[in-house]
Amino acid sequence: MQSVKTLSVNHNSTPDYPLTIGEALLNLFRHPVENLWRRWNWKSAVLSAVLRGGIFFVASLGAGLSAALGAMSIESTFYITVAGFYGAILQSFRRAQPVWLATLTTMVLIPAINHTMEFALHWASGTKKLKAGIIASVCLSMISAIFNLFAMRRGVFIVGAERQSLLADFRQMPRIIFDFLTAIPRALWQFLLKPDAN
Repeated sequence: MQSVKTLSVNHNSTPDYPLTIGEALLNLFRHPVENLWRRWNWKSAVLSAVLRGGIFFVASLGAGLSAALGAMSIESTFYITVAGFYGAILQSFRRAQPVWLATLTTMVLIPAINHTMEFALHWASGTKKLKAGIIASVCLSMISAIFNLFAMRRGVFIVGAERQSLLADFRQMPRIIFDFLTAIPRALWQFLLKPDAN
């Protein structure tokens, strides 16, 4: 009986079996080309660039239109470059178990890497109203990491063999958003209905 799972991954698909958090992390380090470069997630890159550029535009608008446009262009350029790698990391964790620990890991890991570089880039560029933009961006990163991992576990916003079109992803969004917003209330309700819960 084989007790150890093989961690090599075909670059066109994620493993179709559950992984531990340690295995998911180890797989990222052992196979960075397959997991980060070949699975660079263009969907995450485009959506992040648009959304985060807008956040920095609004956050910097108090410093003037020119400053807001500059902050938006810096942020959009940064995210169109790196968000595809963050999406690839999230996709690598979509089958990791337990779900709560995979979610917590990505919620901490992605913002920690991301916002150190983001702050340095904006600080070096002289972005005005930087604190407000970074705070909003950190909050968005935590929420988006949770939501995107939730969606990727349901086959949305992924790239590779199991992908679907971005339009098909958006068609599933109402259901994914509903499931996401009601996940905790439903889990509490199921817990309360268990005979041994009282």
